[in-house]
Amino acid sequence: MNAGPASQCIPNYRLFTEGQIKDIHNATLQLLENIGVSVMLPEGIQLLKDAGCRINGDGNVQIPSGLVEACIQSAPASITIYNRNGAEAMRLEGNKVHFGLGTDLLKTYDLDTGRLRSSRLQDVVNAARIADYFKDIDFIASYAHPQDIPANLAYVESFRAELENSIKPIFFTAAGPEDLAIIIEMAKSVAGGKDRLRQKPFIIHYSEPTSPLTHSSSALRKLFLCAAKRVPVTYTPGMLSGASGPVTLAGAITVANAEALSGIVIHQLMAKGAPIISGFGISTMDMLTGSPIYACPEYRLALSACADLYHYYEIPMWGTAGVSDANCLDQQAGMEAAMSLLMAALDGANLIHDVGYLGQGLIGSPAAIVMGAEIISYVKRMIRGFDIGADRIGMDVIRQVGPGGDFLTAAQTLKLHRQEHWRPMFANRASLIHWKDKGRNTYGEIVTRKAIEILKTQKCESLPEDLRQNIAVIGKHAKTALLNKHFGV
Repeated sequence: MNAGPASQCIPNYRLFTEGQIKDIHNATLQLLENIGVSVMLPEGIQLLKDAGCRINGDGNVQIPSGLVEACIQSAPASITIYNRNGAEAMRLEGNKVHFGLGTDLLKTYDLDTGRLRSSRLQDVVNAARIADYFKDIDFIASYAHPQDIPANLAYVESFRAELENSIKPIFFTAAGPEDLAIIIEMAKSVAGGKDRLRQKPFIIHYSEPTSPLTHSSSALRKLFLCAAKRVPVTYTPGMLSGASGPVTLAGAITVANAEALSGIVIHQLMAKGAPIISGFGISTMDMLTGSPIYACPEYRLALSACADLYHYYEIPMWGTAGVSDANCLDQQAGMEAAMSLLMAALDGANLIHDVGYLGQGLIGSPAAIVMGAEIISYVKRMIRGFDIGADRIGMDVIRQVGPGGDFLTAAQTLKLHRQEHWRPMFANRASLIHWKDKGRNTYGEIVTRKAIEILKTQKCESLPEDLRQNIAVIGKHAKTALLNKHFGV
């Protein structure tokens, strides 16, 4: 434990030593300079060539170490994200942690039937409303990828649903630059114009390079568009160790870091100082089943390594937590979600998403979001630590009560018990008799009922009617533009 300001003791965790950080960093620079990355967009190749990179063969780019270091320095160390109304919501910097939903789950557990089915647009609405309810969930995302509307409209319609059902910042995906441009136009309309959106962004786009060591044309066009518009972007590889990346964690971390840093170079060359959130995720491939594993300890170790590196670079970083490989909301889901959320908080990752993910990132459950919110509350209490100042030790109180007395009626207890003691929303603290009298409910049953209750009673602050009409018009034009257009993720 470390004593901080005002004698506050907070849990402290690091994976790498300073020397190990420099070892990985230097290996990454060597990889970029001598092996390079594949860049599949001519404009990207030209941008890098003009900056002094070597171009070998068909799109292979070798990036000098000095250029990488310069672009690390030009990327902002702090990014402030606002809510839909323009109030500050998240400051992505240092060890400040923020938790939220993820995107694009293909299956969802139906709250009414309990059955697993294809995700619908209503599931996007439901996730936004549930996340809006909980103060410990800091940002929203689509959560579901709706299968009940045309594929080319899924991202635009999901974003519109999020806008209308929560005031919280929106973390979002897009298939390509076409629908990304429409989503930015919607956000600009709600923010009050392009300058206002730049000054007080409430959206963060998610795109990624392709492992190993490849930047696709679609990903780069989205990256360029965000850079030009000064829209905050998360550009992080999602590697599969043992398949699309090395089987060793040291090798996988080096390759993934090269992918992330080369993305920062391209982004900063396009628009120096534009906001970017970086880092990497490394899941493993289960060699028995071939499944990508989200909740394994290796993923947690890789994310800890990522946090140490990007704190060293002083660049805001991405993370994932609140996830499970379980295919339903069971004991495994609770165990894995809790472990990942605690580790992510101790890492000090800034933008921690995917809360409520099940089934290797394919399955959603509204009840899992409720569970995630309570675990986040628990974790935030853990990382807040406690104060050891003289008033908290309270020698006068201890002397007054003395041996054999009780502290229940002490003024200090009345004054400070809510600050010192965490109180759950849903976890059982009733005695066995009272638990039986209340119906012997399991935790899963309790959070499922809470999700249903929220959706019946929760009312988000409405989007003003003129803005609702504006984004409806933009959405109508999008339908015309995108319905018959095919483009890749």
